[in-house]
Amino acid sequence: MSTDTKFVHLAWQKDEKMLEKVRYLMGSDPNARLSKTFGVYDKEAGLDLRGTFIISPEGVLMNAEVNYFNLGRNVEEILRKVKANIYLSSHQNEGCPAKWQKEGDRTLKPSAELVGRVFYAYE
Repeated sequence: MSTDTKFVHLAWQKDEKMLEKVRYLMGSDPNARLSKTFGVYDKEAGLDLRGTFIISPEGVLMNAEVNYFNLGRNVEEILRKVKANIYLSSHQNEGCPAKWQKEGDRTLKPSAELVGRVFYAYE
């Protein structure tokens, strides 16, 4: 979703090799209504910052990340976060540390004893 028009999105999807496998529609927000709602619209520039929002099927905001215009996003990290949120939805007493990649990887059980010792618990 961006303030770009649907025609700009079509050109990006057609010509950018990194988007050649994208099979979903890209949304256009030319009036910046959604961008303003999520707080990523830069009024002075008239552009969106690069915001990534992971929202659960129940409508709960699970993750939010906002980058400046010239900093790209890491799709693998976004997918890792999606997988972690799916896993955690049925394992609410666990935590997925930064190195967690997929179900079956080691998780942590948050506790007072773990505070300041995550490094040692994950070795």
